[in-house]
Amino acid sequence: MKLYGSLTSPYVRKVRIVLIEKDIDCEFIAERPNVPGGNVSRLNPLGKVPVLMRDDDEVLFDSPMIIEFLDGLGGNPLIPDGKIRWQVQRWHALGQGILDAVVARLMETRRSEERQDPAVIDRQEDKIANALRFADGHYTKGKYLVNDTLTVADIALGVALEYIDFRYPHDWRGLYPRLAQWLEAHAVSHSFKETSHPLET
Repeated sequence: MKLYGSLTSPYVRKVRIVLIEKDIDCEFIAERPNVPGGNVSRLNPLGKVPVLMRDDDEVLFDSPMIIEFLDGLGGNPLIPDGKIRWQVQRWHALGQGILDAVVARLMETRRSEERQDPAVIDRQEDKIANALRFADGHYTKGKYLVNDTLTVADIALGVALEYIDFRYPHDWRGLYPRLAQWLEAHAVSHSFKETSHPLET
Protein backbone atom coordinates (compact mmCIF):
# COMPACT_ATOMS: atom_id res chain seq x y z
CA MET A 1 0.00 0.00 0.00
CA LYS A 2 0.97 3.62 -0.48
CA LEU A 3 -0.08 6.65 1.55
CA TYR A 4 0.20 10.07 -0.07
CA GLY A 5 0.13 13.18 2.06
CA SER A 6 1.93 16.24 3.33
CA LEU A 7 4.11 16.11 6.42
CA THR A 8 2.24 18.95 8.11
CA SER A 9 -1.31 17.68 7.50
CA PRO A 10 -2.93 16.55 10.77
CA TYR A 11 -5.33 14.35 8.81
CA VAL A 12 -2.37 12.53 7.29
CA ARG A 13 -0.72 12.33 10.69
CA LYS A 14 -3.72 10.50 12.17
CA VAL A 15 -3.42 7.84 9.48
CA ARG A 16 0.34 7.55 9.92
CA ILE A 17 -0.10 7.01 13.67
CA VAL A 18 -2.67 4.27 13.02
CA LEU A 19 -0.26 2.57 10.60
CA ILE A 20 2.48 2.60 13.24
CA GLU A 21 0.24 1.45 16.09
CA LYS A 22 -1.13 -1.44 14.03
CA ASP A 23 2.28 -2.25 12.49
CA ILE A 24 0.91 -2.13 8.95
CA ASP A 25 3.40 -2.08 6.09
CA CYS A 26 2.65 0.97 3.96
CA GLU A 27 4.94 3.23 1.95
CA PHE A 28 4.54 6.88 2.87
CA ILE A 29 5.04 9.34 0.01
CA ALA A 30 5.26 12.95 1.11
CA GLU A 31 3.38 15.14 -1.35
CA ARG A 32 1.49 18.38 -0.98
CA PRO A 33 -2.08 18.35 -2.29
CA ASN A 34 -1.58 21.34 -4.59
CA VAL A 35 1.20 19.88 -6.77
CA PRO A 36 0.07 20.25 -10.42
CA GLY A 37 -0.17 16.82 -12.02
CA GLY A 38 0.76 15.13 -8.75
CA ASN A 39 -0.49 11.84 -7.37
CA VAL A 40 -2.97 13.46 -5.00
CA SER A 41 -4.78 15.39 -7.74
CA ARG A 42 -4.61 12.34 -10.00
CA LEU A 43 -6.01 9.88 -7.47
CA ASN A 44 -8.44 12.00 -5.42
CA PRO A 45 -11.08 14.01 -7.29
CA LEU A 46 -11.28 16.29 -4.24
CA GLY A 47 -7.58 17.05 -4.42
CA LYS A 48 -7.06 16.53 -0.68
CA VAL A 49 -4.78 14.46 1.52
CA PRO A 50 -4.51 11.80 2.77
CA VAL A 51 -4.87 9.38 -0.12
CA LEU A 52 -4.37 5.64 0.36
CA MET A 53 -3.73 3.33 -2.57
CA ARG A 54 -4.46 -0.24 -1.58
CA ASP A 55 -2.54 -3.24 -2.91
CA ASP A 56 -5.39 -3.90 -5.35
CA ASP A 57 -5.00 -0.33 -6.71
CA GLU A 58 -8.30 0.79 -5.19
CA VAL A 59 -8.01 4.31 -3.78
CA LEU A 60 -9.42 5.57 -0.49
CA PHE A 61 -9.52 9.17 0.72
CA ASP A 62 -10.79 11.00 3.81
CA SER A 63 -8.93 10.14 7.01
CA PRO A 64 -11.85 8.60 8.99
CA MET A 65 -12.60 6.26 6.07
CA ILE A 66 -8.95 5.29 5.65
CA ILE A 67 -8.60 4.65 9.39
CA GLU A 68 -11.73 2.48 9.39
CA PHE A 69 -10.29 0.42 6.53
CA LEU A 70 -6.88 0.03 8.18
CA ASP A 71 -8.41 -0.96 11.48
CA GLY A 72 -10.34 -3.71 9.72
CA LEU A 73 -7.14 -5.35 8.51
CA GLY A 74 -6.69 -7.11 11.84
CA GLY A 75 -4.75 -6.77 15.05
CA ASN A 76 -5.91 -5.01 18.18
CA PRO A 77 -8.85 -2.81 17.17
CA LEU A 78 -8.53 0.95 17.51
CA ILE A 79 -12.25 1.24 16.76
CA PRO A 80 -13.85 -1.39 19.00
CA ASP A 81 -17.23 -2.97 18.44
CA GLY A 82 -20.25 -2.69 20.66
CA LYS A 83 -21.46 0.16 22.80
CA ILE A 84 -18.07 1.80 23.29
CA ARG A 85 -17.60 2.11 19.52
CA TRP A 86 -19.78 5.20 19.52
CA GLN A 87 -17.94 6.69 22.48
CA VAL A 88 -14.71 6.28 20.52
CA GLN A 89 -16.21 7.68 17.34
CA ARG A 90 -17.60 10.71 19.18
CA TRP A 91 -14.08 11.58 20.35
CA HIS A 92 -12.88 10.99 16.80
CA ALA A 93 -15.49 13.39 15.45
CA LEU A 94 -14.54 15.97 18.08
CA GLY A 95 -10.87 15.75 17.13
CA GLN A 96 -11.74 15.98 13.45
CA GLY A 97 -13.88 19.05 14.10
CA ILE A 98 -11.06 20.76 15.99
CA LEU A 99 -8.73 20.12 13.06
CA ASP A 100 -11.28 21.54 10.62
CA ALA A 101 -11.64 24.69 12.72
CA VAL A 102 -7.89 25.19 13.12
CA VAL A 103 -7.36 24.73 9.38
CA ALA A 104 -10.18 27.15 8.52
CA ARG A 105 -8.73 29.74 10.90
CA LEU A 106 -5.26 29.24 9.44
CA MET A 107 -6.50 29.71 5.88
CA GLU A 108 -8.23 32.95 6.82
CA THR A 109 -5.16 34.35 8.59
CA ARG A 110 -3.05 33.59 5.52
CA ARG A 111 -5.12 35.92 3.37
CA SER A 112 -3.82 39.43 2.92
CA GLU A 113 -4.75 41.58 5.90
CA GLU A 114 -7.25 43.68 3.99
CA ARG A 115 -9.08 40.55 2.79
CA GLN A 116 -9.29 38.80 6.15
CA ASP A 117 -12.68 38.51 7.81
CA PRO A 118 -12.30 38.82 11.61
CA ALA A 119 -15.74 37.24 12.05
CA VAL A 120 -14.53 34.06 10.36
CA ILE A 121 -11.49 33.90 12.62
CA ASP A 122 -13.57 34.53 15.73
CA ARG A 123 -16.07 31.85 14.72
CA GLN A 124 -13.37 29.22 14.31
CA GLU A 125 -11.71 30.19 17.58
CA ASP A 126 -15.08 29.85 19.31
CA LYS A 127 -15.45 26.35 17.87
CA ILE A 128 -12.03 25.38 19.16
CA ALA A 129 -12.74 26.85 22.61
CA ASN A 130 -16.09 25.04 22.82
CA ALA A 131 -14.50 21.76 21.73
CA LEU A 132 -11.77 22.07 24.37
CA ARG A 133 -14.39 22.78 27.02
CA PHE A 134 -16.36 19.71 25.90
CA ALA A 135 -13.24 17.53 25.93
CA ASP A 136 -12.27 18.67 29.42
CA GLY A 137 -15.79 18.11 30.68
CA HIS A 138 -16.01 14.57 29.29
CA TYR A 139 -12.51 13.41 30.14
CA THR A 140 -12.61 11.46 33.38
CA LYS A 141 -9.11 10.32 34.30
CA GLY A 142 -6.36 7.97 33.25
CA LYS A 143 -4.22 7.66 30.14
CA TYR A 144 -7.00 6.59 27.78
CA LEU A 145 -10.26 8.31 26.89
CA VAL A 146 -12.31 5.13 26.51
CA ASN A 147 -11.71 2.00 28.59
CA ASP A 148 -8.11 1.10 29.40
CA THR A 149 -6.58 0.80 25.97
CA LEU A 150 -5.49 2.99 23.09
CA THR A 151 -8.21 3.76 20.56
CA VAL A 152 -8.69 6.19 17.69
CA ALA A 153 -10.26 8.48 20.30
CA ASP A 154 -6.84 9.08 21.83
CA ILE A 155 -5.17 9.43 18.46
CA ALA A 156 -7.73 11.94 17.18
CA LEU A 157 -7.72 14.16 20.25
CA GLY A 158 -3.95 13.96 20.69
CA VAL A 159 -3.34 15.00 17.09
CA ALA A 160 -5.90 17.80 17.41
CA LEU A 161 -4.32 19.24 20.57
CA GLU A 162 -0.83 19.18 19.10
CA TYR A 163 -2.13 20.77 15.92
CA ILE A 164 -3.54 23.63 17.99
CA ASP A 165 -0.03 24.11 19.36
CA PHE A 166 1.39 24.01 15.84
CA ARG A 167 -1.00 26.35 14.03
CA TYR A 168 -2.91 28.26 16.72
CA PRO A 169 -0.64 28.46 19.76
CA HIS A 170 -2.31 29.87 22.85
CA ASP A 171 -2.52 29.00 26.53
CA TRP A 172 -5.20 26.32 26.40
CA ARG A 173 -3.09 24.34 28.88
CA GLY A 174 -3.62 27.03 31.48
CA LEU A 175 -7.36 26.64 31.11
CA TYR A 176 -7.36 22.85 30.92
CA PRO A 177 -4.38 21.41 32.83
CA ARG A 178 -5.94 17.95 32.97
CA LEU A 179 -6.04 17.78 29.16
CA ALA A 180 -2.46 19.05 29.02
CA GLN A 181 -1.36 16.30 31.39
CA TRP A 182 -3.29 13.71 29.39
CA LEU A 183 -1.59 14.85 26.17
CA GLU A 184 1.88 14.62 27.72
CA ALA A 185 1.36 10.90 28.29
CA HIS A 186 0.68 10.34 24.59
CA ALA A 187 3.13 12.85 23.11
CA VAL A 188 6.07 10.70 24.24
CA SER A 189 4.83 7.55 22.50
CA HIS A 190 6.74 6.24 19.51
CA SER A 191 3.93 6.84 17.03
CA PHE A 192 3.43 10.46 18.10
CA LYS A 193 7.15 11.25 18.16
CA GLU A 194 7.73 9.57 14.81
CA THR A 195 5.04 11.70 13.15
CA SER A 196 5.66 14.97 14.98
CA HIS A 197 5.36 18.13 12.92
CA PRO A 198 8.49 19.23 11.04
CA LEU A 199 9.88 22.72 11.40
CA GLU A 200 8.50 23.52 7.94
CA THR A 201 5.35 25.65 8.05
